[in-house]
Amino acid sequence: MEKRTDRAFDRFILIVLDGVGIGAQEDLGEYGDADADSLGHVAEETGLRLPNLCRLGLGEVKPGYGFCPEGEVNGFYGRLTMAAAGKDSTSGHWELAGLKLNKPFPVFPKGFPDALIEEFKAATGRNVVGNKPASGTEIIEELGPEHIATGALIVYTSADSVFQIAAHTDVVPEEELYGYCETARSLLVGDLAVGRVIARPFGGEPGRFRRTGGRKDYSLPPPGPTVLDLLADAGYEVRTVGKIDYLFAGSGITKAVHTSGDADGIRRIIEQIREGFCGLLFANLNDTDTVYGHRNDPGGYAAALEAFDVALPDITDEMKPGDVLLITSDHGNDPTTLGTDHTRERTPLVGWYPGWSGAQDLGTRESLADVGYTIASALLAEAPLDGESFLDEIVN
Repeated sequence: MEKRTDRAFDRFILIVLDGVGIGAQEDLGEYGDADADSLGHVAEETGLRLPNLCRLGLGEVKPGYGFCPEGEVNGFYGRLTMAAAGKDSTSGHWELAGLKLNKPFPVFPKGFPDALIEEFKAATGRNVVGNKPASGTEIIEELGPEHIATGALIVYTSADSVFQIAAHTDVVPEEELYGYCETARSLLVGDLAVGRVIARPFGGEPGRFRRTGGRKDYSLPPPGPTVLDLLADAGYEVRTVGKIDYLFAGSGITKAVHTSGDADGIRRIIEQIREGFCGLLFANLNDTDTVYGHRNDPGGYAAALEAFDVALPDITDEMKPGDVLLITSDHGNDPTTLGTDHTRERTPLVGWYPGWSGAQDLGTRESLADVGYTIASALLAEAPLDGESFLDEIVN
């Protein structure tokens, strides 16, 4: 793969605000999400205010909810449709990177097959409790005391394609838990090949359990090339902030920076921008999803978005000519719904770069993959990825 010699841009900063959907995807009902509208419902319940994102066009993406003050828009914006089946983080991020899955990851609404659990128990030498769909915070409260008393691993799933293992750090040290996750990953193949195995270490006492910062995800490797692979092969740097490297199993990534939450993630994004490399910075800010969406907390969800909005000028102030900022999401996670799982929704896209002037509506795109394809089109001589480019629409 060769670099584009006539490129208008040198670096893309792609930030995923995890779980921020805008509703209105036509197949919502097929996933039980007909009423989902993460951003709209949070705005209705909380009085959400996002003036800096609105200045880039977020209010044009999602009009009618009153979270944008009157003012001039200076940015480009659109709506992304998730084309792949499912509504999980792995397929959402892969699609953003130009790889659309035609077959969804398997889900296990009744728990994992007994044969798999028995094989996992034999391989780890530990018993298993749980094996059902559950909220992570609720299941550790329910089964944590039994786990502490017996040493049995808490295994659970959700509406997403995940095999999650929770363990108290006093019973199972984090490194040991990671080993059990690697074992599970090796067993989950074929029809059992979930998108992610997730380590969920926790500490504390019954009634006051708390997750540690030692979460670790074990994703399947992407089944085909992504924009990360193409850029790295061409000699660009591909840096990630947050859980991105886990979701891509490290493929195509030249530097990975892990974070302890959104505030840390924003600091790390700014640090990476300051370093002035050429290529892609791909970041995930996860609090809207993990901390607030899955826990049905619209107030916390709004506060996380507003904190990012306050920090947005600090990010754009570090950008130089040749940099492009793209802000989007991977799926929805409406914290006002009865369930605690992801919701299948369109996602917003807003962008800007130094020297940009005016407002440009990119329309409703047919796939999240348009983001990865556009980045590849801007930086590479060819872009053999899924999606369609909106590059011509953003070059002033």
